Amino acid sequence: MNSGVLGRIVMVRVAFNGFARRWDWQTLQDMNAGSLLNTGPHPLDQALQLFGDVDPETVFCRMDRANTWGDAEDHVKLIMTAKGHPTIDMEVSSCAPLGQRVYEVYGTNGTLSGSHSELEWRFFDPADAPEHHLIREPLADRQYCSEKLSFTNEKWTSSEQGLEFSYRTIKLYENLYDALVNGGKIEVTLEQVRRQIAVIEECHRQNPLSKLGSL
Repeated sequence: MNSGVLGRIVMVRVAFNGFARRWDWQTLQDMNAGSLLNTGPHPLDQALQLFGDVDPETVFCRMDRANTWGDAEDHVKLIMTAKGHPTIDMEVSSCAPLGQRVYEVYGTNGTLSGSHSELEWRFFDPADAPEHHLIREPLADRQYCSEKLSFTNEKWTSSEQGLEFSYRTIKLYENLYDALVNGGKIEVTLEQVRRQIAVIEECHRQNPLSKLGSL
């Protein structure tokens, strides 16, 4: 995305979806449970990084209880917008047994999509594209606009080590140690966490869910 080959980024979609039915303590609001508080911070952190270094002007969220025996949500739909920044479309749902691509990035010159293990992107170079101008009259024979563009396809694949949960966890704590002991730069900043918390609190404010009685 920073290379600019995708053009201006219009929308970013992040979907941490799957299928699960749960009846354990992590379905209870009294235990700070629910998909948004447990799984949600991971895709939300990524989405906010791609959104840009500003707070969203608009946060729209809908949460539902679908396949849970508890009182916390297991389906989350979140949309964030701000002028001059891409629209963020994020999902964390337990109602998607077929699965789908985790990441989709839509740009004016192309798109990127993929999963945690691999990404692919396809784009064209505007410098090599035909020039056009607006035509207000109907096209000949009322045809739709049509052109031939030369697209480039590229791909990235993660190393096996990069996919290991233990490796990523160790790297996180090594960074924390370096920041506390050696004064190094911490990768996950307090400001990033504050932005996440602000969005999460707004999502819960928009979706007050009833609670089960005390056991």
